[in-house]
Amino acid sequence: MKNILVFSASPRKGGNTDLLADAFISGAKEEGASVVKIRLIELKYSPCIECGGCDDTGVCVLKDDLTPIYSKIEWADVVVVASPMFFYNITAGCQALVERSQAFWVRQYLLKQGKIGGKRRDGIFLSCGATKGKLLFEGSLRVMRYFFDAIGGNLVAALLVRGAEKKGQIKEIPGALDRADSLGRCVAKSGDFGSLEGIWTPGGEKR
Repeated sequence: MKNILVFSASPRKGGNTDLLADAFISGAKEEGASVVKIRLIELKYSPCIECGGCDDTGVCVLKDDLTPIYSKIEWADVVVVASPMFFYNITAGCQALVERSQAFWVRQYLLKQGKIGGKRRDGIFLSCGATKGKLLFEGSLRVMRYFFDAIGGNLVAALLVRGAEKKGQIKEIPGALDRADSLGRCVAKSGDFGSLEGIWTPGGEKR
């Protein structure tokens, strides 16, 4: 059974990206996965303050609502980040989460403690944006690559949806929620992401 941790970075409960995350979760649970969803907007936490406090221990010195989340990341076989695009970037809360992965990066690359939780994990990115710009997701995909590497994983697939602005508008985009459901099922079963329609994969570059 796969342990899947989902970070929903949408500030709107029931917003387009949040609905995308829920469709993914529904598919994964149907295939027997254990899923924990965390809505970042409901937490109070700071971005990284670059204090260097984790350099000797690999443990973040900040004590806030992200502190117990570190153990959940270690538990997860798969980490999913679902963030809408704000000015061609992930949300501020999502960026703060990324920055706070510095302690995990230190464990792996400075302290040489090996993979987080003793295992390599898959990373999935789900995102919606209002514009249909060609470069809409370019920057966030790069950020996700580095985030997943920091927490001991790889970005293996992404579902990227353009043209969803008004709350719930993603329901009107043909196939969007079905693709999220299928991706969740595929992740739970360790399937072939490349076989899924409309899914971005490294090398496949379907955007």
